[in-house]
Amino acid sequence: MAIPVIDFSKVNGTGEERARTMAQIANGCEEWGFFQLMNHGIPEELLEKVKKVCSEYFKLEREEIFKNSAVANTLKALAEKNSGEKLENVDWEDVITLLDDNEWPSKTPGFKETMTEYRAELKKLAEKVMEVMDENLSLPKGSIKKAFDDGEGQNAFFGTKVSHYPPCPHPELVNGLRAHTDAGGVILLFQDDVVGGLQILKDGQWIDVQPMKNTIVINTGDQIEVLSNGRYKSTWHRVLATPDGNRRSIASFYNPSLKATIAPAPELVEKDNEEIDQTYPKFLFGDYMSVYAEQKFLPKEPRFQSVRAM
Repeated sequence: MAIPVIDFSKVNGTGEERARTMAQIANGCEEWGFFQLMNHGIPEELLEKVKKVCSEYFKLEREEIFKNSAVANTLKALAEKNSGEKLENVDWEDVITLLDDNEWPSKTPGFKETMTEYRAELKKLAEKVMEVMDENLSLPKGSIKKAFDDGEGQNAFFGTKVSHYPPCPHPELVNGLRAHTDAGGVILLFQDDVVGGLQILKDGQWIDVQPMKNTIVINTGDQIEVLSNGRYKSTWHRVLATPDGNRRSIASFYNPSLKATIAPAPELVEKDNEEIDQTYPKFLFGDYMSVYAEQKFLPKEPRFQSVRAM
C-alpha cells in the first residue's frame, strides 16, 4: 500500500483527464489525508538549490550543536544504562522555523534568497490546492482561503519548518518525531529524496511515505477536517529515527490566522435544508492552538471537545 501520487499539472487540463485528476485528489483527501504531487509547477532548479542550501546549513551551523544537544546526551546515557527504557517525550530532530519576520540563518551562502523564493512558490501552490479542495467540496472558489484569512485581507499564517533527522545510534530507543496530527490547514512537505522514515497511520497500520525525487507531499490538518465537516480527515503520522542517512525535511504550513473563526462550511451542514449532524464546534483558531500546544501527541477528538467548552 502506498500513498497516492498525482500529476498536478492535469488539473489545468479539460474534460475526462481533469475530472480524473480532481477525483484522485478528492480520494487523497478523503481516504488518505496524504498524497504526493508531481508536476506541481515549482521549478526543479529551485528545488535542487533548496536541497543544497538546507543540507549545507545543517552541516555548517547545526551538526555540531546537535551532537552535544540534550536529546543526544540523554539518549547516550539511556543506552549506557541498558534498561530497555525508551525516550518518550523528545524527538530526534533538529529544527528551525522560518517566518516572514523572524531571524533566519545567515552564515550559509544563498540560504535566505533561496528559501525566500521557495516559500513564495509554496504559498502559491498551497492556494491552488485549496481551490481544488473548494471545488471538490462544492464550495464557492476561495472559501477555504477566506476562512483562513479571517474573512478579508491576507491574514493567514504561513510558516516553514526546516528539519534534519541525523543518523541515530539507538533508533529503537527514540522517535524521529512522535505520532501526531497537524493542527493547521494545508501542509506541503518537501522530503528527502533518499532517506525514508515518514509513516502515516492507515486502517490501523503504519505505512511508509515513499521518498520520490522532487515531489511535494500534501497533507490535511485538523482545520481542513473541521471546515469539510469531517469529509477530509487529518491523519496521524510520525517519523522514525534511522541509523544511517541524514534525513532532510522541509514542511510548510498554510494555517488560519489566530483570529480566524473556524467551523464547518455552512454549505456542508445545510445541504437540502436538512441539518447534517454537525460534529465539529465553532472556535477561534488561536484557542485551538493553545489546546493543541498541550495535547499535540494525544488523540485529536478531545481537542475538539476542549475547544467547544471555551
